[in-house]
Amino acid sequence: MIKRSLLLLFVSAGPLLAQQNPDFHREFPPFKIAGNLYWVGTADLAVYLINTPQGNILINSDFPEDVPSIKKSIAQLGFKYGDTKIILASHAHGDHDAAVGIIKKETGARLMIMDADVADTESNAQGRPAAKVDRVLHDGDAVELGGSKLTAHLTPGHTKGCTTWTMQVDEGGRKLNAVIIGSPNVNRGTILVGNKNYPQIADDYVKTFKVLKSLPVDFFLGAHGNYFGLKAKYEKMKAGGPSPFIDPAGYKAYVEEREATFLKEWDRQKKNPGSPRRRGVSEIIFLDKQTKFSGAHSPCKGGREARAR
Repeated sequence: MIKRSLLLLFVSAGPLLAQQNPDFHREFPPFKIAGNLYWVGTADLAVYLINTPQGNILINSDFPEDVPSIKKSIAQLGFKYGDTKIILASHAHGDHDAAVGIIKKETGARLMIMDADVADTESNAQGRPAAKVDRVLHDGDAVELGGSKLTAHLTPGHTKGCTTWTMQVDEGGRKLNAVIIGSPNVNRGTILVGNKNYPQIADDYVKTFKVLKSLPVDFFLGAHGNYFGLKAKYEKMKAGGPSPFIDPAGYKAYVEEREATFLKEWDRQKKNPGSPRRRGVSEIIFLDKQTKFSGAHSPCKGGREARAR
């Protein structure tokens, strides 16, 4: 009975702990990653700023309640929020794009979204931005401003238009490759076999891992700080020395671990069609740990579970 009660406690506690993840809305010091690429997000939800002579590019918006923190971070770096010219996104989930419409309205920036995520971005359903997309992106498209160039790589599965962004940055006189992973994660509740709303979802995940493994990478970044160990690497960075965000080995290990997790879940669902992914106890244990490959792909706060990560 005791063991069963503990099991029920762990299973039921997962969503609760995830929804209360304090790092989602906790302020985090803004900092220069390399060249003209900066972090202006929270302690877990990524927002990247690319500063150029013609204005700034923002990747992601986080939730509406995070916008004041983003504004503060941009100002602390010496830049102007009003100079935002382009808004991009990792994927159409509220923890990354819920405030794109607010930022667009306040700055006049152009919103550019991968084609398969446009409908969700423009949707006025609860929790969605209802923001008009100014430019529809396609796999391999370039976004350029003030001499900076980002490339949009379609890495679908997590959402149909999930986007991994790449760009070159200057580091110590060298041109290095930065990769900002959209998300390779299979969220709780995801149906991989027999998904009527997304029949090709499993095949899309397969394509995504193929793309991620093909990209040249020096700087390992992503839509969430816990993908790449934001907190620990930030502390190492403050100590000086080579940038800890240059981590091709960590990138490779993360992608391999996520692919193995996907393949294991896909195999399970092939044997149990229609059985969605459930949260495991190991994920609950990892929720509060800052690690490169935590497996803690927790739902968003405030009842937004289905739109997480």
